[in-house]
Amino acid sequence: MPMPVEIIGLLRSSITLVWDDEHKSVYPARDLRLACRCAECIEEMTGKPLLDPGRVPGAVRARAIKLVGNYAMNIDWSDGHSTGIYNFRALRASCPCDECANGRSTGKSPA
Repeated sequence: MPMPVEIIGLLRSSITLVWDDEHKSVYPARDLRLACRCAECIEEMTGKPLLDPGRVPGAVRARAIKLVGNYAMNIDWSDGHSTGIYNFRALRASCPCDECANGRSTGKSPA
């Protein structure tokens, strides 16, 4: 299970996870907020999105970030939302950096 050694992002426009192999993943805060998979944001039975992206401010920020066990983090967002859990494995697998994105498109995982 990938585990970040550092999480930087309180009240910032992006959230950076520094992984134990020193790789850095930088996620725009709003993109993470829109990616929330909690029951308030995604319909449980169908997977249909319930969250209207137009209702999430462009300047949404993390007010608090808490670890959930050794596998995820919970973010208290400035738009009042705080029920989502962001799994570290999924975050690492969806790292938006060029190296990781290119690796996903070619089927090769980055070092």
